[in-house]
Amino acid sequence: FSCEWTAAHFRFRPPHSDLAYALEAGKGGTRAILVAVQAHIISYLLFTRETECTHLERLCRVGQWEQGQALATALAEILWAAGGGGRAVVCLVTAPITMMPHEGYRATSFTERIQLFEFSEKAAAQGFISDHINCFKGEGSHGVILFLYSLLFSRTLER
Repeated sequence: FSCEWTAAHFRFRPPHSDLAYALEAGKGGTRAILVAVQAHIISYLLFTRETECTHLERLCRVGQWEQGQALATALAEILWAAGGGGRAVVCLVTAPITMMPHEGYRATSFTERIQLFEFSEKAAAQGFISDHINCFKGEGSHGVILFLYSLLFSRTLER
């Protein structure tokens, strides 16, 4: 992965601002993934989340906790759809391990540490993502790459 991909994570605009619902997107390849997730975030904030606010206020009056919930819901929805409605796989990075790469491959010290968590219920996947949301939105978390891997494993390599 390029430096841009390695640094990419899900980062919102400041909470309680006019663009509190919006993800910040840099230039390049990660933008397509962020836009797809952004669409699900807006859908959740406008039509799913329980609030007394008007439609416009629903987007602007979003705090940090609500941003995390919207992101967790969006990621779970996308992974569940990728899994055909019967499964979702979430990838997280574990503690560093030392291993020798196979011949013809080079170790990245990232991919080798990915651990898969499989869920057969969408609510369980969403709860797990919510509990580990900083793994996707934290600085240096490789959040977009983790989500891309999660998509691939949810969809399955055969499909």
